[in-house]
Amino acid sequence: MLMKKVFLFVLTLSVMGLAGCNTVEGFGKDVSKLGDKIEKKADEKKR
Repeated sequence: MLMKKVFLFVLTLSVMGLAGCNTVEGFGKDVSKLGDKIEKKADEKKR
Protein backbone atom coordinates (compact mmCIF):
# COMPACT_ATOMS: atom_id res chain seq x y z
CA MET A 1 0.00 0.00 0.00
CA LEU A 2 2.82 2.40 0.87
CA MET A 3 4.64 1.67 -2.41
CA LYS A 4 1.48 2.46 -4.34
CA LYS A 5 1.17 5.84 -2.60
CA VAL A 6 4.84 6.62 -3.20
CA PHE A 7 4.51 5.64 -6.87
CA LEU A 8 1.43 7.85 -7.32
CA PHE A 9 3.18 10.74 -5.58
CA VAL A 10 6.25 10.45 -7.81
CA LEU A 11 4.06 10.10 -10.90
CA THR A 12 2.08 13.19 -9.95
CA LEU A 13 5.25 15.22 -9.40
CA SER A 14 6.63 14.07 -12.75
CA VAL A 15 3.49 15.08 -14.62
CA MET A 16 3.39 18.45 -12.88
CA GLY A 17 7.05 19.02 -13.70
CA LEU A 18 6.55 18.26 -17.37
CA ALA A 19 3.47 20.46 -17.56
CA GLY A 20 5.36 23.27 -15.85
CA CYS A 21 8.22 23.03 -18.33
CA ASN A 22 5.84 23.36 -21.25
CA THR A 23 4.18 26.35 -19.64
CA VAL A 24 7.49 28.09 -18.97
CA GLU A 25 8.69 27.33 -22.48
CA GLY A 26 5.52 28.82 -23.97
CA PHE A 27 5.84 31.90 -21.78
CA GLY A 28 9.44 32.32 -22.88
CA LYS A 29 8.42 32.19 -26.53
CA ASP A 30 5.71 34.78 -25.93
CA VAL A 31 8.16 37.13 -24.21
CA SER A 32 10.65 36.63 -27.03
CA LYS A 33 8.04 37.50 -29.66
CA LEU A 34 7.07 40.61 -27.70
CA GLY A 35 10.72 41.65 -27.52
CA ASP A 36 11.08 41.19 -31.28
CA LYS A 37 8.03 43.39 -31.92
CA ILE A 38 9.34 46.11 -29.61
CA GLU A 39 12.73 45.99 -31.30
CA LYS A 40 11.12 46.22 -34.74
CA LYS A 41 9.08 49.28 -33.72
CA ALA A 42 12.17 50.93 -32.25
CA ASP A 43 14.07 50.34 -35.48
CA GLU A 44 11.19 51.87 -37.47
CA LYS A 45 11.26 54.99 -35.27
CA LYS A 46 15.02 55.41 -35.81
CA ARG A 47 14.59 55.79 -39.56
